[in-house]
Formats: sequence, C-alpha cells, structure tokens
Amino acid sequence: MSESIFTREGYIRPAVLIAAYRGGMFPMAMDNRGEIGWFSPDPRGVLPLDEFHLPHGLRRTLRRNPFEIRIDSAFSKVMAGCADRRTTWISREIVRSYEKLFELGYAHSVETWLDGELAGGLYGVSIGGAFFGESMFSRVTDASKVALVALVERLRERNFQLLDTQWTTDHLSRFGCREIPRHEYLQQLNRALLVTTSFG
Repeated sequence: MSESIFTREGYIRPAVLIAAYRGGMFPMAMDNRGEIGWFSPDPRGVLPLDEFHLPHGLRRTLRRNPFEIRIDSAFSKVMAGCADRRTTWISREIVRSYEKLFELGYAHSVETWLDGELAGGLYGVSIGGAFFGESMFSRVTDASKVALVALVERLRERNFQLLDTQWTTDHLSRFGCREIPRHEYLQQLNRALLVTTSFG
C-alpha cells in the first residue's frame, strides 16, 4: 500500500478520494491484497436528471408504495449489500474508505426498507452539484430501482446538475442512462462542482 494514498488504518485518505472525484476518477479494488486501480472511463456513463425515464412496470410498483425510503440510516449495511456477490470490487479497504467519507458528510446511502428490513439501496459520493453513483443492490424485486427513483427526486429537488453512473449498463439504460465522451463529462463535472447545494 502506498503511504501517500492509504492511512495506517487501511483506508484511502479522504483528501485523495475527493481530489480524484473532482478530477473525474474513482477507485476500485483489483484483487484481495488491497491493490487499488483508478479509473476514468471514456466514454463515461451519466444519467441526465432532466431525461430520467420511469419504466411502466416500476410505475405500478411505485403506485403500490411497498417500500419505506430512508437516507443515510444504514450506510455500512448498504455497502455490505453491494459487496455481497461472487466477485466484487468493494474490498475491505474500499469499505473503510467510503465509511470515512460518510463520516465526513461526502458519502450517502439511499435505502429501501420493507417490514423493517433493508430490502435494497445504493450509495455514492456527493461533491458540489455532482453525485457519483457507486453501486446498488436489491434483495426484493424493484428495491434498488425504487432507491434510484428516490435518488433522482432528491437530486432534482436540491438542484444537482450531474448524476455520474461511471459506466452504462442495460439496466441503467432503461432509465435514460447514456454514454458521453470523457471531455464532455469533465465539462459537465466542472460546471456541477461550482454549484452550492447539499445532499443531506
């Protein structure tokens, strides 16, 4: 581990992480030995907040309103849910790093609860008017999708300008996610960073 990146406690220094996001980069664990890779995809996945699409099937779920939405009430549990898969880039070092960002008010979770149990959710990083989505998980049908809807609503309400999804997937494309060239992404990012707002 690099002394300049990691603290003695085994997490990435918050200043390093925040500077990386502000420069359009994000970390992922490459193996189980704590090796960290830094990524700035070209093209980059974004979900334009004014073009968010709500699939018809999800509209029915939202009308039934089965989930309770909570913000930042179970951040570590959301990270654990996102990491609970056969292969994951969310290592112990990554978990500690984002838990520290959460303590400092930069990382956040949007959670869906059903009958008092965590059913799904997502987490990401908020800087200025940009939200950098990291990962989502679901234990109940539509739980993570409902969390995404709640995230978009919150970002719109608070005048956020950018929802970064890193890459585009078939799943996210259904909501309007698309790819843009890195240079265009960096222009959007720089504008969003100038916005004064708060996720909390």
